[in-house]
Formats: sequence, structure tokens, C-alpha cells
Amino acid sequence: MSAWLGEHKIAQSDDIVMVEGNAYFPIGSVRSGVLTPTASKSLCLWKGIASYFDVMVEGAALKNAAFEYRRPSPLARRIKGRVAFWNGVTVRRD
Repeated sequence: MSAWLGEHKIAQSDDIVMVEGNAYFPIGSVRSGVLTPTASKSLCLWKGIASYFDVMVEGAALKNAAFEYRRPSPLARRIKGRVAFWNGVTVRRD
């Protein structure tokens, strides 16, 4: 699978974990310099606390368009070290 911001591929991996319709990419599969941490957080009752990133490529930016669970609950342990995209980032099968 791959993640795109406009015409720019920002992540690609064959090692995807699908949870609730979201494709979680290994953090190392995301292009360097694309993710900028923000102060935004949200709570999922079964996954834990999500931390967000702005996604930026060549002047195009999407606020809080990526998220991760740095310390997921035991039920969601398979998404540790992974990031998912939304809010304008397109994820597609290659």
C-alpha cells in the first residue's frame, strides 16, 4: 500500500496492519521530513491516546493528517510503531 499527498508518495509498505478501516504503516516507511508532530491528542477507549502529525510535502500541508498510538493498549499492541493517515491523505493499494 502507499500513502499520497497530492502527487507525492509519502509512504509505501507491504507490511500494513488494518484496524477499523485504517492502514497503519511502519513509521520507518514514511518519507523522511514529511511528519511534523503537533500538540493534538485524542482518546480511543480500546486503543489508547493518539498523537497527531501535520503532513507536509513541498509547500503542501495538511494539519493533523497522520496519527499514531505511541503506547497503545494491550489489545492494540500490533499498531505500536505505526502511523495511519486521514484528513486528505489518500491511501491506496499498489
